[in-house]
Amino acid sequence: MHPRTPAARYRHSLWLLTQRDLRVRYSTSVLGYFWSILDPLVMAGIYWFVFTQVFQRDVGNEPYIVFLLSALLPWMWFNGTVSDSTRAFLREAKLIRSTRIPRTIWVNRLVLSKGIEFVAAIPVLVLFAILFGAELNAEAVFFPLAILIQTVLTAGVGLLVAPLVVFFRDLERAVKLVLRFLFYASPVIYGTADLPSNLQFWAAFNPLSGIFSLYRAAFFPEQLDWFVVGVSAAMSLAFLGLGLLVFTRTERAVLKEI
Repeated sequence: MHPRTPAARYRHSLWLLTQRDLRVRYSTSVLGYFWSILDPLVMAGIYWFVFTQVFQRDVGNEPYIVFLLSALLPWMWFNGTVSDSTRAFLREAKLIRSTRIPRTIWVNRLVLSKGIEFVAAIPVLVLFAILFGAELNAEAVFFPLAILIQTVLTAGVGLLVAPLVVFFRDLERAVKLVLRFLFYASPVIYGTADLPSNLQFWAAFNPLSGIFSLYRAAFFPEQLDWFVVGVSAAMSLAFLGLGLLVFTRTERAVLKEI
């Protein structure tokens, strides 16, 4: 029996496209799921080695590997979705033109598929926390809130980027450069509290700051800053509104261009 309401049809189509994405991504891979966690694990290992074995580290919390992973894993979700959004319309132009489903689904399926990979990697974070003795705190109840805010932010940025790349192809390269800068400008290898006091206020206006502080609070409650979280939530909603506005205003032009 097929879904009847537009919302139900949208959810059904979104789930089918997400399943297809995940199947295609791992069907030809022997390691499958492990590839989705290998990249952040390698990155975490490199930064752990550099900041604990090579240089004297004065940022973050112990165990540092758990501190790193609790931000690296959600970063990979955000980075992967935004990167893939630059090709969301160009990669499947024929299918997009020939279907009547709302075109936002071509961005939202990326948000969902990368989000599923993130959730599937959470057991790895828990395993490292157990191995290195990181204590799980009551603030872990805010983990779903972090996922919700990040979903809103990632969808908003994806909806903003996807149509603009169709008109400005150089934007794809620009987005990669911005993401590279944003990685170091975000509290991934350090915490917001590690920044100089005159920078902490401005760091709050990076919406990833509050999101990462919510994730980290599960193991490091002192990382939780509700002002930063509030700013992140507000900016995430603003990005979603802007993304939807740009998307709806450019949708017809995008269909002609692709």
